[in-house]
Amino acid sequence: MAAPRPAPPPHLSRPLTFLLALAAGAAVANLYWAQPLLGVIADDLDAPTSTAGWLVTATQIGYAVGVLLLVPLGDVLDRRRFVPLMFLASAAALLLCALAPSIGVLLVALGVLGVTTISGQILTPLAGDLAGDADRGRIVGVVGSGTLTGILASRTISGLVAGAAGWRATYTLAAVVAALLAVLLHRAMPPLPPRARIPYPRLLFSVAAMVRRERAVRWTLVLAAAGFAAFSLFWTALTFLLSGPPFHYPPAVIGMFGLVGLAGVLSGLRGGRLYDRGWSLPATGAAWALALGAFVVAAFGGRSLVLLITVAVVVDVAFQTQALLNRARLFALAHEARSRLNTALATANFIGAAAGSAAASTLWSAGGWSAVAIAGAGLGCLALAVWALGRRGPLVVDCAEPGPVT
Repeated sequence: MAAPRPAPPPHLSRPLTFLLALAAGAAVANLYWAQPLLGVIADDLDAPTSTAGWLVTATQIGYAVGVLLLVPLGDVLDRRRFVPLMFLASAAALLLCALAPSIGVLLVALGVLGVTTISGQILTPLAGDLAGDADRGRIVGVVGSGTLTGILASRTISGLVAGAAGWRATYTLAAVVAALLAVLLHRAMPPLPPRARIPYPRLLFSVAAMVRRERAVRWTLVLAAAGFAAFSLFWTALTFLLSGPPFHYPPAVIGMFGLVGLAGVLSGLRGGRLYDRGWSLPATGAAWALALGAFVVAAFGGRSLVLLITVAVVVDVAFQTQALLNRARLFALAHEARSRLNTALATANFIGAAAGSAAASTLWSAGGWSAVAIAGAGLGCLALAVWALGRRGPLVVDCAEPGPVT
C-alpha cells in the first residue's frame, strides 16, 4: 500500500486574512471604548470625573498583564481553540461592563477585559506563521493595519452608539461582536500543527532570555519603544494644542483628527511589501527621517491648521511603517517563538507609549508646543543614531529563514 501523503501546510486565503485583520481590530478596540464616554459614564454612575479617568487606565493595566502572562502561550497552545476562547472571555467581560451597577464594578470589569482582549497580539504572529516567506511582510502588514483601524474606529463607533442608545449599548454590541468572532474564527482557522511543549515558567523566562541573547531583538525593541514614545507624545500634545488658543476646538472636532490615521493604515500595507522586497532596514531609516522632518515642521506650524493636518498624516505614515517593519523583522528570527517575540515587542511599545504620554504633559507645562516638537525631533535623532549604529552589526537579514529557538 502506498504511504499516506503528508497533510498540506495551512494556507492563508484572502478571506481568512481579512477575518484575522477584522478580529485583531475588534480585539484592540475594546481598550478604547471608554475614552470618549468618561463624562457620560461618570454622570450615569454618579461618580466623580477624576475616578472615571481611571477607567482607561484599568483597561490598559489589565492589557499589560495579559500581554505578559497570556500572549506567550500562543507558542505552545492550539491557537484554533485559544483565540476563540479569549474572544468568549472578552465577550463575558464586555457584558459585565454593560451591566455594571457602580463605578467600582466597572473598574474591575474593564481590568478583566484588558487581560482577555489580547487576541490581536496572538493573531498577528499566527498570520506570520500561516503566510509564505514571499508575502509574509504583506500579510503581517494587513493584519497589523486591522489593529490600527480598530484603534481609530473605536472612538467614533463608541460615540455614535452611545449617543443613540447610551454607553451600555456600546459594550453590549461589542460583546455580541466578540462572541460572533469567536465562532467565525473557530470555523475558519485551519488545523494547525502541534506546538512545542514548554513548561509555563520556562515559557515566560524565555521571553527575557531571547531579548538578552539576540542583539537584533534588543535593537528592534529600542526603535519600537522610541517610535511609540514619539507617536504618543505627538497625539497627546496635539489634544492640548487644539483645545486651547487659537483653535478652541471641542472634543468632537479634536477626535476627527484621528481619522487622518487612515493614511497610516495604507502605509502599513505598503510597508509589508517593502519588507518582502528586502528593503526593511533602509525603509526603517527612511521612516525615521520622515518622522524627524515632521517634527521640525511641527515646531513652526503650531498655529497653522493645514500644517498640523499635514504633520499628523506624515507622523502616522512614518510610525505605522516602522512599526510594521519592526514586527516583520522580529518574526523572521524564529518561527517557533513568534508569540513570545511579539510579547517583547508589545511590552516595549506599551512602555514607549506610556513614557510619551507622560512626557507630553510635562513638556506642555514647561514649554508648550515648541517643547513638544523639539523633544519629538530629539527622539527622531536618537532613533536614527541607533538605526545607523545597529545596522552595521550582525543583524537579521531581511526575509531571512526563521531559525530555531531553545
